[in-house]
Amino acid sequence: MPTPPRDLPVWTLAAAALRAGCPAALLCVVRSEGSSPGRQGFKMTVTAEAVAGSIGGGIMEHKWVELARQRLGEGDYSPLLRPQIHRREAPANRSGMMCAGEQEVLLWPLQPEDLPVVAAIEQTLQTLGRGAWEVSEATGLRLVAEVPVGFYDYQPGPAWRYCEQLGFRDQLIIVGGGHVSLALSQVASNLGFEITVLDDRADLPMLDANQFAHHRQRVDYETLVIPPDSHRYVVVMTVGYRTDVVVLRRLLGHAYGYLGVMGSATKVAELRRVLVEEGFNLDGLRGPIGVPINSRLPEEIAVSVAAELIALRNQ
Repeated sequence: MPTPPRDLPVWTLAAAALRAGCPAALLCVVRSEGSSPGRQGFKMTVTAEAVAGSIGGGIMEHKWVELARQRLGEGDYSPLLRPQIHRREAPANRSGMMCAGEQEVLLWPLQPEDLPVVAAIEQTLQTLGRGAWEVSEATGLRLVAEVPVGFYDYQPGPAWRYCEQLGFRDQLIIVGGGHVSLALSQVASNLGFEITVLDDRADLPMLDANQFAHHRQRVDYETLVIPPDSHRYVVVMTVGYRTDVVVLRRLLGHAYGYLGVMGSATKVAELRRVLVEEGFNLDGLRGPIGVPINSRLPEEIAVSVAAELIALRNQ
């Protein structure tokens, strides 16, 4: 089965605890900057006996887990919003870490009345559905149609509000369903990508065997349409040069977060020459793709391509 969104265990534990009548708290990083170990959107569920997820690890996370358990044990269900500064010289709110960044953590004790929303979030993540959730002292925890700005939205201040889109922020579209495509799907399945594999061949066992992709589709490359999106990463690795050219003609000129083509330097140079002669603008086209690690095996190529995707995504 494809890897579910990494937030699913957080909400699964939360739902299970509420169904069992056990106290639980949600920890969520609502803001981060610099070299913070916990990034915006990192979250945990904490119960007396279990945890799921992470807000950045280390001594800071340990202290927050203990604080959540202490407050739940005391019956204190008031929310807590506190910055964490990862510098020894900080005058206040020191996290105990030295990463030189900052993050703001929300401790939100979950109430029995939160169960319908928590269960709906869990179900949406399980089915790769769409939607968003929001939390604030004014409205509590609730579902909303979408995030006003981007994937995460945090409004600080006395009337603070945090909102987050459900599911995957980043999508990996692999055009071509061969051996490297399968290997890349496996690597990327642990990196927070929603994975789609496209191929034009009617009977391709490798595509059918790809259990790591969330979506597998047979398409006509001549009419291929992949909507542009800054969080969409498109990797072209079809069966050969001719189909690569067909696919690139359909994709060039659209604004993706990443567009790259696999192949040797000689093959990619010929691709570029032909496409330039046809009048295409190749700005933004990457190829040969992958970081230089002298990769040869499909699994090695997959690692090199995944490393390039991570480097670009984390810029």
